[in-house]
Amino acid sequence: MTDVCEPDCCVLEAPLADDEADVLADHLKALADPVRLRLLSMIATAPTAELCACDLPEALGRSQSTISHHLSQLVHAGIVEREQRGKWAYFRLGDERLAAIRAALGEGAEHRHVGRVSVLFLCGHNAGRSQMAAGWLRHLAGGRIDVRSAGSNPGDELNPSAVAAMHEVGIDITRHAPQRWTDEMALSADLVISMGCGDDCPLTPGARRIDWDLPDPAGRDVAFTRGVRDEIERRVRDLIVELTPGCCA
Repeated sequence: MTDVCEPDCCVLEAPLADDEADVLADHLKALADPVRLRLLSMIATAPTAELCACDLPEALGRSQSTISHHLSQLVHAGIVEREQRGKWAYFRLGDERLAAIRAALGEGAEHRHVGRVSVLFLCGHNAGRSQMAAGWLRHLAGGRIDVRSAGSNPGDELNPSAVAAMHEVGIDITRHAPQRWTDEMALSADLVISMGCGDDCPLTPGARRIDWDLPDPAGRDVAFTRGVRDEIERRVRDLIVELTPGCCA
């Protein structure tokens, strides 16, 4: 079965502005040399966090003039800092510039998709319809949408016919047991989709509410539940088109 979109299919905005990218490119050019990378590695791993220029030619098997040339390039780019002490210069990492490079490349960043929304599916027992809807949305949205499901009066176990019907299309919903909705869960949702829980479903300020009028497969066989499953799939696919950028349709 073909998913609607892959998790990384859309880029809605560039993390770097054009001028920032130009500066970063210059810094990376300064690093794009084997000798400079070895110099940087040596300085970074020095026990005292710095090295004297006098130690470098022999360590790298290069002339003093060659070492001086490469060090000047790293200093000019701000990647290495230079301090003169009498006859010799000492070099240490330019922590601020290196931190900027790491940040631009996403190190330590929280990776999340722009425009990510949260959907909460609700039904009475959280054993059939809402579980199938959540299973479809997790499967088809590829991680681009936060998905939860809950019930106003959760059952003891999932509806066996719902489990079997979803298994037929390659979706395992058995990892998500029925649970009762909480105020925190409802308040964190951007969209609440109810399926037959009526007045027991929460009214969440700020969240959009949709009611899907779907027959309850509780106590019904797999043949009946397939029809409910397929109707939920259709609605979930339409929902994904609405909630995600057009490039993922």
